[in-house]
Amino acid sequence: MNAMPTEEVATERGAIMSRFGFAFVLALSAAAVSAQDPSHGWPARAVRIIVPSSPGGATDRYARLLAQGLSENLKHQFIVDNRPGASGNIGAVAAARAVPDGYTILVASNQALAISPSLERNLPYNVERDFAPVARGVMIRVFVFVVHPSLQAKTLADLVAIGKREPGKLPYGSAGAASPAYLCVRMFEEASGARFLHVPFKGLGQGMQSLMSGDIKFTLADIGAVLPHIRSGRLLALAVTERTASLPGTPTLAEAGYPNLEVFASFSVVAPSGTPRAIVQRLGAEVVKAMKSPPILEKLEAQAMIPVFDTPDVFAASLKKESEMWARVIRRNAITADQ
Repeated sequence: MNAMPTEEVATERGAIMSRFGFAFVLALSAAAVSAQDPSHGWPARAVRIIVPSSPGGATDRYARLLAQGLSENLKHQFIVDNRPGASGNIGAVAAARAVPDGYTILVASNQALAISPSLERNLPYNVERDFAPVARGVMIRVFVFVVHPSLQAKTLADLVAIGKREPGKLPYGSAGAASPAYLCVRMFEEASGARFLHVPFKGLGQGMQSLMSGDIKFTLADIGAVLPHIRSGRLLALAVTERTASLPGTPTLAEAGYPNLEVFASFSVVAPSGTPRAIVQRLGAEVVKAMKSPPILEKLEAQAMIPVFDTPDVFAASLKKESEMWARVIRRNAITADQ
């Protein structure tokens, strides 16, 4: 067999080395891009969404809609991990201690992020220190006072009369002293002069079971959680916080004589502090994208949830402002965590 001429061998070797060098440069470039932008290639596996409440509540309902949208858009599973208890503290601590790599995020209500910091002196996490704000996803502004039909109360005035006649005896439920619903009931007590017996639950799901069985007699809940039970006659609506087409005949709190009572819930996404800024920004954009999807928007509307399209920086500023507002409410009404 004839040997390849020296010049041809050199040319072939040069071509091989050229191809190898080009591939090497491409690999280095990809590595450099990945190093400069950690969101490149994220996510490469499933992402865990910690929810610090029980299944069935508003936080859980929002988290599952968000998980659906993110999973479809990013082609990797976003898995909801419910961690209820201690007014959201258990789940929040689990998220704060997670590895800040973009594969664990927290979906929490303003109870955990904006109220508890002013209510609990020994809170086991610090919102500003332990979390990176990603996005405020949705808000709920329509809440409704609902009672068990066995209670002889057809109007809010009837409920007040019972609370004055037997102060501190009529049991009602909430998701804990840090929940917006509880704060509103406390303000309602202050404004009306009535007093009721607070029964805290780990989440709305447990509270609704107790209300449906008649163990507690009333609660203040977001309309999306109780509307089917109102329509079926298993619960009676006394008043709503804002006018809604879903319950056109139900008076607002203002119409019932309490114009200064305000309550709203917000549900937001945060990541463990130290999560790369590029991933936080990418995740924030993906949350907005998921919330703008027509199928998700339709489901949000059905649950009286209002989407909010904040950037991480705007969300951080609004969270600070809301925290200050709830702090004033807590101080003004002398509310403590053990109530």
